[in-house]
Amino acid sequence: MAQATGVSAGTLIENTASATYTSGTASGTVQSNTVTVRVDELLDVAVAGLTSTPVSAGSGTAVLAYSVTNTGNGPEAFNLAINPAVAGNQFDATVQQVVIDSNGNGTYDPGVDAVLPSGSPTPSIAADGSLTVFVIVSLPTTATDGQTSQVELTASAVTGTGTPGTAFAGQGAGGGDAVVGSSGADDNAFDSLIATLATVSLTKAASIADPFGGSQPVPGAVVTYTLTATVNGTGQVENLHVTDAYPTGTTYEASTMTLDAAALTDAADADAGTASGTGIDVNLGTVAGGTTKVVKFNVKIN
Repeated sequence: MAQATGVSAGTLIENTASATYTSGTASGTVQSNTVTVRVDELLDVAVAGLTSTPVSAGSGTAVLAYSVTNTGNGPEAFNLAINPAVAGNQFDATVQQVVIDSNGNGTYDPGVDAVLPSGSPTPSIAADGSLTVFVIVSLPTTATDGQTSQVELTASAVTGTGTPGTAFAGQGAGGGDAVVGSSGADDNAFDSLIATLATVSLTKAASIADPFGGSQPVPGAVVTYTLTATVNGTGQVENLHVTDAYPTGTTYEASTMTLDAAALTDAADADAGTASGTGIDVNLGTVAGGTTKVVKFNVKIN
């Protein structure tokens, strides 16, 4: 862990010399004047990305976490810059918000953690202190499943940055100067994202059983429709419904609706299916990529 450098800014280091001597039979001691040195503020910072593996980003938002550590020797606020357009990205994330971990628990708590207004610096961070910063991002519409990206966060001392040794007269904590440290008073780090998206394909098939033991679509024949919904990708889809209207010239056969071979009731109740006077609706809810769902129902040709 990076740590602040040396004595706290503004500390007064005082020193008085003495001399002893002998002259003939006499001896004596004298004191010098006291020299006082005020310790200048050293401006230094270290930034780290806190996600060791790429963060999954789907249809909602994703949270990237960074730490900003004041490795100088005095309290300092830092300007933050977010760059989602890192060279080599397969997509560039859309930055929604920058949020400060107000309660210090290391977890993003919407409505609790403070949103950092655009252009505003962080709160002042004590020497050796760290602040967790959350960057809330979403995927662009052009992102596809499995693509990766990085988002860069840069922190720069509000007092100033530059070549190590650059001094800002009178701007240090405690009234001394502020001096740029080895980091240049700015630092950056990256967090990674991976798009975890899903798409749905739907196929429909029909089989026919006529009243004579054959498969002709004659009046009185029963048509069994099979609807196959396949979710592709590494992410998930939400609020997935499979619906179908009864074809003109047919009548739904009550209590024939199934989901993955399990019977569904026709009423709008606790199970996933509803059969109304015009068609069926099966609410599959949230479905993960790599999943197939099969809905069946029967109608009779009038």
